Amino acid sequence: MRRLQHPFTDPDDPDFPRSAPAGNVPAELNRFVGRGHELAALGGLLEESRLVTVVGVAGVGKTRCAGRVAALAEKRYCDGVWLADLSPVRDPGLLEHAVVEALGLTDHTGRPPRTVLVENLRERRALLVLDGFEHLVDACADLVRELLRRAPGLRVLAAGRRPLLVDGEVTFTLAPMCDEDAVELFSERARSVRPDREPTAGERAAALELCHRLDGIPLALELAAGRLRALSVDQVLLRLDDRFRLLTGGSRGAPPRHRALRTAIGWSHELCTPEQRLLWARLSVFAGQFDLEAAEYICGGAGLPADAVLDVLEELLAQSVVEREDGATGTRYRLLESVREYGAEWLAAAGDTRRMRRRHRDWFLGLATWCELDWFSPRQAEVAARIDAELPNLRRAMECSMESPDEVHLAHHLAGSLWFYWAGCGRLSEGRYWLEHVLEEPTPYDASRLKVLWVLGYVAVLQGDAVGAVSALQECREEAERSGDATAMAYAVHRTGCLAIVTDDPARAEELLREALGRYREIGELNSNVVMAQVELAMAVAFQGDLDAAADICEEVRELCEDHGERWALAYALYVLAYAALRRGLPERARRMLGECLTIGRTFDDLLATALSLELLALVTAVEGDAGEAAVLQGAAERIWPSVGLPLFGSVYFGRPRVECEEQVRRELGDAAYEAGLRAGRRLDRTGVVERALGGGGGGTRGHRDTPGTESGPAAGGTRRPAASRMTGRGGPERW
Repeated sequence: MRRLQHPFTDPDDPDFPRSAPAGNVPAELNRFVGRGHELAALGGLLEESRLVTVVGVAGVGKTRCAGRVAALAEKRYCDGVWLADLSPVRDPGLLEHAVVEALGLTDHTGRPPRTVLVENLRERRALLVLDGFEHLVDACADLVRELLRRAPGLRVLAAGRRPLLVDGEVTFTLAPMCDEDAVELFSERARSVRPDREPTAGERAAALELCHRLDGIPLALELAAGRLRALSVDQVLLRLDDRFRLLTGGSRGAPPRHRALRTAIGWSHELCTPEQRLLWARLSVFAGQFDLEAAEYICGGAGLPADAVLDVLEELLAQSVVEREDGATGTRYRLLESVREYGAEWLAAAGDTRRMRRRHRDWFLGLATWCELDWFSPRQAEVAARIDAELPNLRRAMECSMESPDEVHLAHHLAGSLWFYWAGCGRLSEGRYWLEHVLEEPTPYDASRLKVLWVLGYVAVLQGDAVGAVSALQECREEAERSGDATAMAYAVHRTGCLAIVTDDPARAEELLREALGRYREIGELNSNVVMAQVELAMAVAFQGDLDAAADICEEVRELCEDHGERWALAYALYVLAYAALRRGLPERARRMLGECLTIGRTFDDLLATALSLELLALVTAVEGDAGEAAVLQGAAERIWPSVGLPLFGSVYFGRPRVECEEQVRRELGDAAYEAGLRAGRRLDRTGVVERALGGGGGGTRGHRDTPGTESGPAAGGTRRPAASRMTGRGGPERW
């Protein structure tokens, strides 16, 4: 049902209606849900600018939002708010006639329709809403440009999949709905289908997952809600793999382009040039975000040279097929899942899916190889952020390699190359999954398989799984000896020494780690693993009581890290130095070092470094006289350990600071207060507890403490040195 329409007539005419603003914006047939921030932002832009264009992907709600904003602004325009739906207009020559008709103008002269529009709008204060103009963008831009120039009281709100590119235009990109709004919209539309049905807790959880799977696109959510006439929410979820067949139908009153998700996205596809369609199809091989360099390498080729990808990508951005996202790793792009699946169907129809997936795999295999080499450099944090952003693509690359027996070794190589991410960036559980998964398939390539074995052993050690570590490392050593792989042997010996530390055999650990460092020296290996071997040697020495020797090794490690810009291994060296400082009666020095440990752990999302640092910091805090805060820090560490593995590896040596802290705090506070402190710490999230620790804690009184800081932080950059060097008698390299 539509509101009464009042065409443009002389406002001095006594018959001119004044009871309500003129216009033809249709009344809403169902409740408008959410979008509070977007509506407020659009309303503000419309007050400041004469041309505002709402752009976004198919089905994201541009038409509904524009109509809502127009209705809310109705009283501000004495000459009305007028909606022109341009989607049915195919001939650009009919554009002006369609706008004339939408405005309710009648003209029996031979004047051109543009003249009629200009004459009627010249002295009016009105809002013109243009919806679905993307297939007429050039003609529409030309018309809008002249109308705004000739009618100073006119404002235009446009809604389409690309901007008009008219001077003075302000573009507002309408994103998919947030989780809260998406669930509310789905629930609201579901109630209209099944008004007698109150959703259970399980159905509400399924609805949230459904909203995630549909990217928060309102059209998709409304179509999915319509399916609840015959299906449960869980059944809709199960059928989403064939979403274009499932999400059809919709309201009879909806525009044809909105009656099915396929049709809505296909409308965008029809407006693309052959090159744009080709790039759209090829971009479907990406999972999640991607950057320009990856798109140029993977998608360039026959029909679309690599140097043309940028221009075509910009066109897809302009048409809201591709979304731009700026973050820590720079400018990146992505396709919403429904848009990606539509492109994937076209890629499959062209018979090019396998070739494109291999190109995708090759690019990310190269990326992982480069990042492994660059991990031992001042770019460590950049590498961590890059791999974190590319993880969905790296997963897809491993899956691709596992599909062919001849390419399984590439999956081995990729999973092994990411050791620094699994171990150093809080991904132990996922790393173990992939390492074990790729080992399920045999490969004749010994080197790649042996690397997976020692990395798996390393991950198992960090998780406190001694049985799993022994199994992987023993197999690696035996196979390395059989094949004569000196590199794999060095790493296997190293990680076996690491296992000896966490299983409370520091003497055996020292023996194995010195052997591993000797092997590394012989093969000319120098990277973060080698540095960690030195730190672990220092731990073994410290646990045997020689704090001076342990500190000397870690001071050398600190200098080495400064030379190379290494930060991740530095955190563990500082942990050992803090341990030694505390044992020497220097808690303020230990606190400074642990503060830097926590900062580095936060940079890499290294849960192990964070948990170990908090455990030792709790003891430092207790020694400084704040027993209550020490209990809180212990509780916070307890919350982190389940995400790592066995708390403190189940080790007596690593667990000693916790035991000492608990004994002292219980003695000072009593059992009830200690347990209350633990509970308070367990309620803190990781970000909160690190900020609390770095900021000085919970405000209790402590003993004397120097200003937090480090005695000598790592250099911002460094010069690479030769890979081989002589070792000192203590096991670390000489000064580089």
